[in-house]
Amino acid sequence: MADAALLRSRNAAFWTGAAAGWIRHADRQDKIGQPLGAPAMDRIAARPGERILDVGCGCGGTTAELATAVGETGAAVGIDIAEAMVTAALQRFPTDRYPDIRFHAADIETLDVVPGAPFDAAYSRMALMLLADPVAGCTTIRRSLRPGGRLAATVFRDGSVNPWMSAAMLGAAPHLGPLPPLPVGDEPGPFAFADPARLARVLTVAGMTAVTITPCDVAMEAPDDADAVAEWLIEVGPAGAAYRAAPLAEQASARAGAARLLDRFREPGVVYRLPAGLWLVTAIAAGADKPTAAARPPVTHHRQPGQDENR
Repeated sequence: MADAALLRSRNAAFWTGAAAGWIRHADRQDKIGQPLGAPAMDRIAARPGERILDVGCGCGGTTAELATAVGETGAAVGIDIAEAMVTAALQRFPTDRYPDIRFHAADIETLDVVPGAPFDAAYSRMALMLLADPVAGCTTIRRSLRPGGRLAATVFRDGSVNPWMSAAMLGAAPHLGPLPPLPVGDEPGPFAFADPARLARVLTVAGMTAVTITPCDVAMEAPDDADAVAEWLIEVGPAGAAYRAAPLAEQASARAGAARLLDRFREPGVVYRLPAGLWLVTAIAAGADKPTAAARPPVTHHRQPGQDENR
């Protein structure tokens, strides 16, 4: 396994290249991908007046959901490594409509605490598995929570219970250029926490207590539009950057190839049902280290009065 510094560099490069696809499909990802985070959203049970951290906020949909739950007396703070996605989050959820929402572009692994700490709770939808150094990232989460603060997150289990992911990639790959290296072993990727024992060790070493890891089976439902579903799954997956760089004819071939392998999840004329096997992870922050200055100041995104909303 590569060292954490190399993996962190790869992560930053990957998400810089991947951001365009996630931004393009942000509305679809929020709506169709909602079941992926629903078990953790239900478990976090955000209450009015609470301060909630959203780890791996992407284009901001889950942060906005949390902001609605905590109301005007609370706050929701999203953090993500992809600056372009954080910029998109601000454009989608401007502070004139969400006055208590904030977004930060930063690698959580390099921070001592997230700006805005301490938080009452931390939420994450499908992001912890993508950390290059999950102990470092989860330690930052723990330090950013008040003592006794709660964590609720979801991550994928293994590929056998998430078969649509490999179907989309394998169908598209022969028609595209070189793809980034796929994760090996415990390297950051969708199945980095397939082994729940590893996930429990990471959280325990990071200083979390009362760790629970529960299997959950959900399904995403997408309209019966083979071309659109194939393009969405290609663009938010590891083949996304290669797909966007390919000529239109190769893009069409990639969509057709992915659609053929995704056909088994289709009920013609009705819906695509994409089964997803998750771990629902909960934990409690054992205590708080004394906050210190961030190792690397994050790029903080929030609009000042009079600032152009569309920047």
